[in-house]
Amino acid sequence: MLIKNEFEVAQPVDKVWEFFEDVPGVAACLPGAELTDDLGEDRYAGRVGVRMGPVKLEFAGKAHVRERDDDARRIVIDAAGSDAKNRGSAEMTVTARLSPGSGGGTRVAVDQDLQISGAAAQYGRGMISDVTSVLMRQFATNMQQRIAAIERGESTVDLGGGQASGFAIGLRAAQLALMRVIRRFFMPYDPSQFPSRGGA
Repeated sequence: MLIKNEFEVAQPVDKVWEFFEDVPGVAACLPGAELTDDLGEDRYAGRVGVRMGPVKLEFAGKAHVRERDDDARRIVIDAAGSDAKNRGSAEMTVTARLSPGSGGGTRVAVDQDLQISGAAAQYGRGMISDVTSVLMRQFATNMQQRIAAIERGESTVDLGGGQASGFAIGLRAAQLALMRVIRRFFMPYDPSQFPSRGGA
């Protein structure tokens, strides 16, 4: 499944792109993620833990920076891992593109081509998309704080992504799902969406 997210960071494009070159620093901004080893040649080992409903998944795997385009401000990362308790696996290609945003900031567009099997697959596209959206918002906040700390010359040791709290993520994902339902319910009636099947 393809999941698209977009957010803005209140920092110039060049500064955000420079930060994206620090893969361990970027990973530290994602809740529940941790790089455990630098394998060289833009390859890394790590793990990601996230709770979806009653299921807590902990994936261990590897990631590879397949493409980095300085001119287009575009980076492509392939990642794959399996759950520590053999409850499933996931493969993902992440493409991030940076462009000028409002007020001198940076717009970050993230496409995630995700293939998932096992326990998490039962939740379907809607739930997985909502959880991903919540994680991306927290990721954006953490990135902003980390870049600002680097600018001030402060330590970033205590600015990790934190735990991917099941309650907080589940609550926010439920809110997003409810908002989708409300929008559909109150969407103005458009007769053109229901063409006539013919008649006299």
